[in-house]
Amino acid sequence: MKRTTSSFEVNGTRISAEFDTRTTLLDFLREHLDLTGTKKGCNHGQCGACTVMIDGQRSLACLTLAALCDGRSITTIEGLANGDKLHPVQKALIEHDGFQCGYCTSGQIMSAVAMAKEPWGESDDEVREAMSGNLCRCGAYPNIVAAVQEARAKIAKEQPDA
Repeated sequence: MKRTTSSFEVNGTRISAEFDTRTTLLDFLREHLDLTGTKKGCNHGQCGACTVMIDGQRSLACLTLAALCDGRSITTIEGLANGDKLHPVQKALIEHDGFQCGYCTSGQIMSAVAMAKEPWGESDDEVREAMSGNLCRCGAYPNIVAAVQEARAKIAKEQPDA
């Protein structure tokens, strides 16, 4: 078993750790840092439950080797809220009842936060396309789209040049 040492930022905190070179970012976050908000769904990159942001871009943690994150900035669901103040996407998902069992929720939120910074159009169809990599077994899609649209409008109003 070959080991490596990497240093990266997780939710604003600099982390340096030694781990097996085969460790995925998902397993590193959950097993080494106890950040269990990022879910292990299919473990094949097909469901989106493990979505995190690496340097501000959405990434599937189950398909990313932790060693490849050396020197990078990782944001998980635990790093979105500012104290007790929820991120606009988190707040909108609650207000629109955009989750049922909750298993996909962290991945949906992380994908929506990253998507708000990407050049997607404004229609519901474009939001559905942008979020198509995040599956919801409960079928809360209409509420998720409504929440994402509300959050995007709020984010755009707060940061018009972003």
